[in-house]
Amino acid sequence: MFSGWYALNGNGEMTGTTWVEESGFLEGPVMITNTHSVGVVRDATIEWEYRNDYFTPLPGDSDTFWALPVVGETYGGFLNDINGFHVTKQHTFDALDAAKSGPVAEGNVGGGTAMKCHSFKCGVGTSSRKLSNGYTVGVLVQANYGSRNTLTIAGVPVGQEIQDLVPTRGLHNEESGSIIVTVATDAPLMPHQLKRLARRVPMGIAKVGGYASNGSGDIFIAFSTANEDAFNREVNPQLEMLPNDQMSSLFLATVQAVEEAIVNSMVAAETMEGINGNTVYALPHDRLQALLKKYNRMAE
Repeated sequence: MFSGWYALNGNGEMTGTTWVEESGFLEGPVMITNTHSVGVVRDATIEWEYRNDYFTPLPGDSDTFWALPVVGETYGGFLNDINGFHVTKQHTFDALDAAKSGPVAEGNVGGGTAMKCHSFKCGVGTSSRKLSNGYTVGVLVQANYGSRNTLTIAGVPVGQEIQDLVPTRGLHNEESGSIIVTVATDAPLMPHQLKRLARRVPMGIAKVGGYASNGSGDIFIAFSTANEDAFNREVNPQLEMLPNDQMSSLFLATVQAVEEAIVNSMVAAETMEGINGNTVYALPHDRLQALLKKYNRMAE
């Protein structure tokens, strides 16, 4: 599929993106894990693709296979025994085999299991927007970033209002962490247009209070499911392209969906105790609702 990527702050990793930039294509799944498991997930993805014949061979050379998988990461070391190297290639195989359409699990799941956001428990979050022109923009985040004091939801300074429930026991550094964001759309966009979409992701993060601290890896990838025959190696594909002048609604949808996906990653998460008794608390729903009512963002 056509694809584009963008890094706001590069204290992180997303493998395979130099080829995405060069070729304009995403040639396989987007995987997300913790920082010290990028290698095993990347290698296992290659093995899974080969075993399942999940590749398009070069013309006249059916035996040639090579892959540069896209694997993003966020750290998660406050809760996770990250140096225990517990993620195996079998976990990767299981995740790929189980991938399906439909509702996406959120919160303490998958690569997001050990993550925290604005000093609350979070993880995986998702959101989408259906536009009046019939196109859809969907976003998935793995959030692990942010200061408590800057947390803002619907314009409400939630982080300043809720100053307790801070992570306990181990050393907690608010400026270390990352966010990986995947943007998907069925709008017929070219690679340079998808990069433009990815570059709007930071605006959604900023609305929740993110500011790309020095220790944060803020890396984003966008792809389009349109132009299904674009990757044809043997004939000139017939392509459709949305005019740039019609992209503004997609930009707004991306910003809104990123903002909501981050909030959803917190709302869906549950308090978790991890390594060495380190604990990160969930965002309390009742107190959040009370604050939204206090600031006239939610009806009584």
